[in-house]
Amino acid sequence: MIEASGLRKLYGQTVALDGVDLAVRQGEIFGVLGQSGAGKSTLLRCVNLLERPDSGTVTVAGRELTKLGERELNQARQRIGMVHQHFALLASRTVAGNVAFPLEVMGVGRRERDQRVAELLELVGLGGRGKDHPRQLSGGQKQRVGIARALAGRPEVLLSDEATSALDPGTTESILGLLKSLNRELGLTILLITHEMNVVKSICDSVAIMENGRIRESGGIGELIRTPGSRLTREIFPLPEPAAGHITLTFTGHPEEPVISEVVRKFDVDVNILGGAIEELAAGSVGRLRVDLAGGERDNALTYLRERGLLVEVAG
Repeated sequence: MIEASGLRKLYGQTVALDGVDLAVRQGEIFGVLGQSGAGKSTLLRCVNLLERPDSGTVTVAGRELTKLGERELNQARQRIGMVHQHFALLASRTVAGNVAFPLEVMGVGRRERDQRVAELLELVGLGGRGKDHPRQLSGGQKQRVGIARALAGRPEVLLSDEATSALDPGTTESILGLLKSLNRELGLTILLITHEMNVVKSICDSVAIMENGRIRESGGIGELIRTPGSRLTREIFPLPEPAAGHITLTFTGHPEEPVISEVVRKFDVDVNILGGAIEELAAGSVGRLRVDLAGGERDNALTYLRERGLLVEVAG
């Protein structure tokens, strides 16, 4: 649905994007994770060509946007919704007026426009608030208006620029729940940028980790969790660096068998648990356990754990 290849963007001598490749599948929620200055916002703005890359290509829904003229590009952008960090609502307009604005630009008639606005406000949980002004709304309600406005043109893709970073934790959870339901009910492809790991854990199917204008790691959450040395796994489970010989076990789902107990019985090994945690992700449960394993048939025990589907990493 979204393909970016070799994107490079400079601001003077500053390299904001340095050869970025990105692939987002239709119907998934894809998160771009990174700290301030990593290049996330520039990447998002290059996807809908609000920023034109110095080199590279962007293709959305089969159309290579970087080849389009201004008129064709404006038409293509109507299929791409955008949700902003600080809402970007028009203070002089009502809630309904804000949602209707892109429809007015598109030349949609008054009756159809009013009907669409009413549908959208119900969809985002703001039915009956159309006559209010933004100043009368909470932060979460303002973001719901922003989401409704972004959906006005029935987009295939929704871009989210740190949409929850200005919200409190409870409101953040409700907005993420709304995005997840829109993805499921409308088949909407969502590309969101964030510096918050909790956002990725809550709703993302796939993720790219950005740093200094480059993507350091990218893929499905489950795929990356099962990859030795994954940056994502280290971010989710910030365990201390292991000492030589220590073993880190990563597993998905809830084990149906007591594998640690079986390893002790079958291979006569001593297991010392050094730390660990279980996290509930959008992709399912993931656990990570740091152990020291000694004595008995240690190598056979490690083979047994791998055969049971665990990722086994031995330090050093």
